[in-house]
Amino acid sequence: MFDLAVFGSLFLTLFVIMDPPGITPIFLALTSGRPAKVQRRMALQAVCVAGGVITVFGLLGHQILDYLHVSVPALMIAGGLLLLLIALDLLTGKTDEPKQTKDVNVALVPLGMPLLAGPGAIVSVILAVQKADGVTGQVSVWAAILAIHVVLWLVMRYSLLIIRVIKDGGVVLVTRLAGMMLSAIAVQQIINGVTQVIQNA
Repeated sequence: MFDLAVFGSLFLTLFVIMDPPGITPIFLALTSGRPAKVQRRMALQAVCVAGGVITVFGLLGHQILDYLHVSVPALMIAGGLLLLLIALDLLTGKTDEPKQTKDVNVALVPLGMPLLAGPGAIVSVILAVQKADGVTGQVSVWAAILAIHVVLWLVMRYSLLIIRVIKDGGVVLVTRLAGMMLSAIAVQQIINGVTQVIQNA
């Protein structure tokens, strides 16, 4: 009832896209000046928002594609290009860190969406749900989605401790490694999409 390969593949993909280590300094910047209790609540809110968005697209992704008349190979190529852009941002360190705003619940926007539940994560989940075979595949996919959100919550929940342990240099190193891995995944996704287009032609 569980496919470890499917689980591991999607979990790794979502890990490098959502980038839990990289979100730590952004979360701290957005929630600075607030009591620890409020920070913990905002961490939970951000994960719930991201999980809700991902779940909606995971469940209704097929219907959305049918309505827009978009094929899976086209989505794979577009998703691969999108992931490649994210990977380049991670590698070059050009990601924009939004500033804290007192009048807006930053746990919803921009933390929950689009920082966590961004286009790359949404595309990856839609494709994973589409390709999952039977009950075993679906269970593995949703287990991976649940697992990455638990990791995100834990990272933000204990962000003050984590940043104290790995320091800013550690965050930068992990972010660069994630960018390199994500770029390889993106290129492979583009290759798979082009291959399917050629095979279906």
